[in-house]
Amino acid sequence: MQKVTVLGAGSWGTALSIVLADHNHEVRLWTHRKEQAEEINNKRQNERYLKNITIPENIIAYDDMKASLEDTDVLVFVVPTKAVREVANQVKECLNHQVTLIHAAKGIEPDSLKRVSEMLVEELPEHLYRDIVVLSGPSHAEEVSLRQPTTVTVSSKNIEEAEKAQDLFMNEKFRVYTNPDIVGVEIGGALKNIIALGAGISDGLGYGDNAKAALITRGLAEITRLGVKMGANPLTFAGLTGIGDLIVTCTSQHSRNWRAGNMLGKGNSLNEVLDQMGMVVEGVRTTKAAYQLSLEYQVDMPITHGLYKVLFEQKQPKDVVDQLMTRVKRHEMEDLSSMLGDSKTL
Repeated sequence: MQKVTVLGAGSWGTALSIVLADHNHEVRLWTHRKEQAEEINNKRQNERYLKNITIPENIIAYDDMKASLEDTDVLVFVVPTKAVREVANQVKECLNHQVTLIHAAKGIEPDSLKRVSEMLVEELPEHLYRDIVVLSGPSHAEEVSLRQPTTVTVSSKNIEEAEKAQDLFMNEKFRVYTNPDIVGVEIGGALKNIIALGAGISDGLGYGDNAKAALITRGLAEITRLGVKMGANPLTFAGLTGIGDLIVTCTSQHSRNWRAGNMLGKGNSLNEVLDQMGMVVEGVRTTKAAYQLSLEYQVDMPITHGLYKVLFEQKQPKDVVDQLMTRVKRHEMEDLSSMLGDSKTL
């Protein structure tokens, strides 16, 4: 049994806490909201994020960061990407010993264009952790909390740290693979949210399965082109954190990115969508970052550029779809070649 502190009591942080609790670990679930901690501890519920789920007794919620970190063995970051730096700074002030450090956030920081692992490296002193581990893959929190079969990937530059995370989480309902390609795992996990927004828009416009299949396939091509340029292994995008995560996020109403896109497709403004969602929609912020990355790396990403126009330039979704359908003709094999790292076709 280990002492594990999970930072972030949203749906995914709570679901991962349940997986850890099922392993009989001592789980401390930190939230910045006192009333949420009291609800979890007193009612064994987290109704805003996971309705009708009973929280196991060996999960104790904290709103005191220092208390949640006392003598902990493992630290799991599951906060929205916009909060990573702020929470990391709180950790730095309270933590005084080395831990195994895992993050399960999916996003890229606009402007700095840093992945979450890079943000953590910048904010946390080296003596507080060994190599960072990323946990990602096709995993709706709602299904994980119900103990439905789920498979994810953990990635680290240090295989020993990845295997520690694998052992920490893996059970008969939650299967964990390892993958050394931390860049590819993080890029796939972050950028699939952009394509999920697009899938939701497509459904909101009333388009069918043909359009969604094209969007997922061409979206994967965009993600892979950028990932390879950034140093990722193209095979990663054929795995759980690539096509696997893309399928689950683009085809399920559990996906908040799909739901947000669906509302956009039905005519709601971005502000209206975000107000109605009441939770962070990572794909919005990541669209801006991916748009900036595409310019920096000179990678062709028409779907991302189209969504950027919808989100930040108030373009009509149908107009953007029409523009995508009438782009200059291309040879599919050229795009497949570029996905495998042949930059001359970009």
